Amino acid sequence: MSRRGGRASLIAVAAGLAILAYITYNTITTAPGSSTGLSAGAHMPPFAAPLVTSDLVGDANVALHANEGAAGARPACSIADPRALNSCTLARRGPVMLAFFTQDAGRCLTTLDTLGSLAARDPRLSVAAVAIRGDRGTLRALVHRHGWRFPVAQDRDGAVGDLYGVAICPTVVLAYRGGVVMRTALGSAETTAAALKRDARTLEAGRRRSGGAA
Repeated sequence: MSRRGGRASLIAVAAGLAILAYITYNTITTAPGSSTGLSAGAHMPPFAAPLVTSDLVGDANVALHANEGAAGARPACSIADPRALNSCTLARRGPVMLAFFTQDAGRCLTTLDTLGSLAARDPRLSVAAVAIRGDRGTLRALVHRHGWRFPVAQDRDGAVGDLYGVAICPTVVLAYRGGVVMRTALGSAETTAAALKRDARTLEAGRRRSGGAA
């Protein structure tokens, strides 16, 4: 093979790898993939993650027990720091609408705007969001610019997203009070304003039937 032919082959291989990397990234972040998130009937995995508007810095705690190394020194559910979003506390307060998003995906941000409107209309809903990785300053600016009044946490190393099977943006976990999952809504088609309003009504009806105390 000539030197020119060898160089052309290397360029072709490099270009092919670049295209493959782009397709893989785009699939994970914007299009439906193989992940379906948490299944109906599953329990929300516990986590405590720093709020982007706080001064708490670090990776999320995802420990079930004490002394679990990188997962956490103590159980996530035991963390009562107001600077962190605690999934156990969230589930105790009422029906959960928990969104996962990335800072650069516009339609994810639109979903969060819809959740903010639902939370304003019905304070019994436990609405929150988790940013997968991202930049703290950028995330804080998004919260202020969009006027989100619900808690927004940062999953700095992606551990929470892994636990919840997040592969699509947006992903919204819908759970009854107590943390039992009703369903996971994936992608734009399942997280429209109309769909999320229906989900909110279903969650509220489920809460009333269960007779949970406030």
